[in-house]
Amino acid sequence: MTLYQTTFDIFNRNYMGSAAMAVIGQSCLGGAAAMYVLSNGTSILQMIQLGIIVLACVFANTSILAQMKHKVVFNLIMLSTLLSVFFIFLNSFIL
Repeated sequence: MTLYQTTFDIFNRNYMGSAAMAVIGQSCLGGAAAMYVLSNGTSILQMIQLGIIVLACVFANTSILAQMKHKVVFNLIMLSTLLSVFFIFLNSFIL
């Protein structure tokens, strides 16, 4: 089994707890990413980055609240997490 499939199986078995923890975790990570983006100013580049982060977090939270399929929820949570980590790294070390 791949890491993705193993992680999804764990998420799927414990969906209610995992979804609740995911809302808290990815929202906090998104907030940290927004802070790092805004620490570099408020130019159009930063506003685009901020918009991407906010939309990714909103889509992940909405998918949980809308009770979408577990695989869709899991993929949106992973996307939100990866984007947040990417923008934290980008704004900390590159920009």
